[in-house]
Amino acid sequence: MQWQQWLLHSNYTVVFTGAGMSTESGLPDFRSKKTGLWKKKDPATIASTDALNNNVEQFIDFYRERVLGVKEFGPHKGHRILAEWEQKGIIQSIITQNVDGFHQQAGSERVIELHGTLQKLHCQSCGKEYDSEQYVNKDYHCSCGGILRPSIVLFGEALPEDAFQQALEETEKAELFIVLGSSLSVTPANQFPLLAKQNGAKLMIVNMEPTTFDMYADVVINKEKIGEFLEAWNRKIDKN
Repeated sequence: MQWQQWLLHSNYTVVFTGAGMSTESGLPDFRSKKTGLWKKKDPATIASTDALNNNVEQFIDFYRERVLGVKEFGPHKGHRILAEWEQKGIIQSIITQNVDGFHQQAGSERVIELHGTLQKLHCQSCGKEYDSEQYVNKDYHCSCGGILRPSIVLFGEALPEDAFQQALEETEKAELFIVLGSSLSVTPANQFPLLAKQNGAKLMIVNMEPTTFDMYADVVINKEKIGEFLEAWNRKIDKN
């Protein structure tokens, strides 16, 4: 059986997406060797709990730019195909490292956001939730007077316990685990593909560049855009 048929034969398929999924929508990534944001900026000074507490003006400026960037772009055809596959029961869930909310905008419902989302803000003091439009309008304070921050995982914070547990449960159910656009360099998120493999799932890694986890995968696809790859795969499924 060719790997193209795995989706049709798997009873439980989990998709794991990383920065490569978002860059095809136009968003910059963080860790690429030439253009990654962290090559230009020190995350400890602008994207950490320490920055939020001690360098709040620079913190807000940086994240307002990111919120505006997310609103400038949107889902691409790869996001929409995954949403279609979920509606058809071809895939069961998505675990994402991305914080743009594009999977939900495309129509996916069973999305686990390991690192939170830029689509929402919450008060650092009381926890009250707000829409990210507050940042667009340069309104950075809660009704209680506290600072509003994006509902994402900052450097110095642990992954949300609920999201981590949900991702763990989905991974353990997987018969097919598909990685799309992740370098698998960020822990602990990069342990989910290995856990799936250890539990007997077939593991596929689709990433522009090789990853250090490729040796564990049943299939590795490099140097292909995710949207085009999924579109071609979808055509093969439609023929069956």
